[in-house]
Amino acid sequence: MSTGEEAEAKHGIIRLRVRDVSQLFNSLDPDPFLERDLDDDAVEYIRSWAREIPRHIPLKLVLEISEPKASQDSQQVVEGAVHNFFDHMAELSRNEFRQLMRRGRYSLLIGLSVLALAVLASRWLGSHEDWAFARVLQETVLIGGWVAMWRPLEIFLYDWWPLRRQRKDYERIRDMAVEVKVHPPKAV
Repeated sequence: MSTGEEAEAKHGIIRLRVRDVSQLFNSLDPDPFLERDLDDDAVEYIRSWAREIPRHIPLKLVLEISEPKASQDSQQVVEGAVHNFFDHMAELSRNEFRQLMRRGRYSLLIGLSVLALAVLASRWLGSHEDWAFARVLQETVLIGGWVAMWRPLEIFLYDWWPLRRQRKDYERIRDMAVEVKVHPPKAV
């Protein structure tokens, strides 16, 4: 990170330079500008810079266009597209989080059922100590029951954090100020 970039980051500024506005958008997306997907590289660039800037500092995207098309209102197009795109991404993250929690609840129900059956089977095997491998089977069944709890515990303890962080990142970027600076080509 250069000294200029560090100074801008301290003020929440994310600077992106493009030739024209179309470079900001995914070239394979046929929708009009406000509904178009942003280019994956641009999204990753904005996201990575946003994560470098402390959360208490408001973000500002400064898009510098070196070869603008004369007929476009770049400020309105870019601002609307950036806000719409990141709002959509935040909504997708929110939905993904809800699906994960639903999967976690189902996994917990299955895991608790398997664990209850394993405890019952383990106790039943414990009552048959005259069998040669009763103790081994008892422990094996009990361990299997606890293993069935692995996935719900993983979901509820660890898997939701990255989705929450991703959603907050998208919401923060969605709410950032957007400024478009047009630099007309230099006369030769």
